[in-house]
Amino acid sequence: MAWNEPGGGNQHDPWSGGGGGRRGGSGNGGGGDKNRGGNQGPPDLDEALKKFQDKLNGMLGRGGKGDRPGGSGGKSGGGKPRNVFTLPGLLIVVALAIWAASGFYLVDQSERGVVLRFGEFQEVVTPGLQWNPPLIDDVRMVNVTRVRSLTQTQSMLTQDENIVSVEISAQYQVADPRDYVLNVRDPELSLENALDSALRHVVGGTDMIDILTSGREILGSSVNSRLQSYLDSYGTGILLQTLNVESTSPPTAVQDAFDDVIRAREDRQRTINEGMAYANAIIPQAQGQAQRLVEQGQGYRESVVAEAQGQANRFTALLTQYGNSPDLMRERLYLDAMAEVLGNTEKVMVDVAGDSPLMYLPLDRRLGGASGGQDSDARLGEEGELDPRVLERLGNTQSSSSSASNSNSSGIRREGR
Repeated sequence: MAWNEPGGGNQHDPWSGGGGGRRGGSGNGGGGDKNRGGNQGPPDLDEALKKFQDKLNGMLGRGGKGDRPGGSGGKSGGGKPRNVFTLPGLLIVVALAIWAASGFYLVDQSERGVVLRFGEFQEVVTPGLQWNPPLIDDVRMVNVTRVRSLTQTQSMLTQDENIVSVEISAQYQVADPRDYVLNVRDPELSLENALDSALRHVVGGTDMIDILTSGREILGSSVNSRLQSYLDSYGTGILLQTLNVESTSPPTAVQDAFDDVIRAREDRQRTINEGMAYANAIIPQAQGQAQRLVEQGQGYRESVVAEAQGQANRFTALLTQYGNSPDLMRERLYLDAMAEVLGNTEKVMVDVAGDSPLMYLPLDRRLGGASGGQDSDARLGEEGELDPRVLERLGNTQSSSSSASNSNSSGIRREGR
């Protein structure tokens, strides 16, 4: 039989070195623990378990070994009286510990916690480790950094009683967690209804052609401002980030006709842009030419005025000199006038004194090498020399001129170019 089998005769612990039985047993085994000496072995697991069971029974109000069937009955001689409040107190302490521990929670950095105590708003908690009494406070987490989106596609009437299909999308964030949780029952549904109302109001006051072409940007901004005013009046705590008109289209039955109209408008606008580009290129050029003519006119005017002033000053100076020596200045003016008049001709004139005839010498043809025709052939010899008659006449003219100059103090003046 095993050493620890109940009712057996072998009640000795094999690690006790032949000592007595268990503690609290019969009298023969009671002194066994005292005689063990220094030979201590591993702890007795069954004995520790029985001790814990006895303590638990005592806390639950049960008796010890004397209360078991087959015992002496009644209370044991060395037992303590039972305490009926021990177990409830222990249970209350454990329940309070569990209740307090369940009140800790962590608020993420992107969230805010709305605290309701018995349904009444208390505060909005910030990120970090927080504690609120469970079953008393209700904490609702709201993400205030996530950008939410909503898309709608609606068909509606325009101001000119046409039907258009508009697809619109809105991006929004929670700006006020308290209003988002408490003021409306379903914030997303409220936003959807408000967006539909604002879109129909704006589209109903706009012509169809504006919605399909250039009025889409104006449509988006108008719906954005109106929708935000609706959300603020409802107190939803929602802040719109962006609102985009994704597409606008007419009914399917007339889609081709509207496409033709849109292409015609695009062609018209392209032609207008080309005309504006041409005008922008031509107008500056014309303005530059006009400015150049104006500046040339101003320069000519200034030059003429300056020249006239110079002539006036020159005439004034000549007048002064003329007053000092009239004969000399008269002769000088005559020479200047003849030089200016005859300076542009290719002919050479010889002025002789007295009644001598005026001789013409075709020196331009002689010097220029041009053919002189019949006159030159008559005056030139076979070797290109002057005719002897002409030379004789020139000699007579020179002799008469020299004699006339000695008597009359006049000479031959030659002017040429």
